Amino acid sequence: MTRQVHIGSVAVGGGAPISVQSMTNTDTADAQATLRQIRRLAAAGCEIIRVTVNTPEAAVAAKTIAAESPIPVVADIHFDYRLAIAAIEAGCHKIRVNPGNLSGGEAAVREVAAALKDHRIPVRVGVNGGSLEKDLVAKYGVTGRALAESALKEAALLEKYGVEDIVVAVKASDARRTVEACREIARLTDYPQHIGVTEAGTTETGRIKSAVGLGALLMDGIGDTMRVSLSGDPQPEVETAIEILRAAGLRRDFVDITSCPTCGRACIDVEAIAKRVREATRDIREPIRAAVMGCVVNGPGESKDADIGVAGGKEGGALFVKGEYASSVKGDLAEALIEGIRALAAERGAN
Repeated sequence: MTRQVHIGSVAVGGGAPISVQSMTNTDTADAQATLRQIRRLAAAGCEIIRVTVNTPEAAVAAKTIAAESPIPVVADIHFDYRLAIAAIEAGCHKIRVNPGNLSGGEAAVREVAAALKDHRIPVRVGVNGGSLEKDLVAKYGVTGRALAESALKEAALLEKYGVEDIVVAVKASDARRTVEACREIARLTDYPQHIGVTEAGTTETGRIKSAVGLGALLMDGIGDTMRVSLSGDPQPEVETAIEILRAAGLRRDFVDITSCPTCGRACIDVEAIAKRVREATRDIREPIRAAVMGCVVNGPGESKDADIGVAGGKEGGALFVKGEYASSVKGDLAEALIEGIRALAAERGAN
């Protein structure tokens, strides 16, 4: 098990639930625009937000953002160690830094470390495939091992100056390389890990790449907080991360819709019914598995694990519970299933 740190009110590592992160793409110096985006992302399920602090104006705005944000704020810092100190003093709940690219060298790291200890906030040591040191690239190439070694070297520098609350992130745009690096970190240390495939791409392709990389790590028990990195509006990042956690069985606060792939026996529009049921039950936070099956031949048997489901017939269909026939449905199959799910959710919520 990894060690635990606290980013504001959110525990990371040490067996805490895996938290979902995203990053704003507004001009941080515009505090109100940034806060509006943060509130929208928080409503979608984001639990930690990162903002770039790349100018003195952004550092000033960070004070308002950190004070008014509904979720903890992480300041993303590159090159200028003075901005790291300014963000810490502004009240940000964590900073993200690669000590190796800070201007001022080790003396700058020492000053940042002192500020971190004074304000008692954690730091994320982030290393990407594009920021590897030349000597490590020459030794290993741009590999998972090189990423891991770079991150641990940078973390050791912070520990040299007394910083213990460290989160490590090793990312590449290649899913396999990312997985290799994170596995190496997990093998060598107990630092909590922020996981993600960086620069994953557009919403359509990036979701798939992220699901492959993050899914492999989560199934290994690796990862304490995560971000899906997609181009454009950050809200799909949050939604995709939550879906990955649900698919990995790490979040069960939803209605999981199982639907058959359909074949020539299908008597109903399985996709349309499944989509309608999904939209109508998004607000439910009870762990319920619901099934939509295209025919009554194999439908109930194929969904033995479902709590409740429907199977289509030529004239209506059947409602079943735990794979057993419960009643016939002559009317709207989707509505019958929605009503059954809500009744089950109410029953479980009352117990």
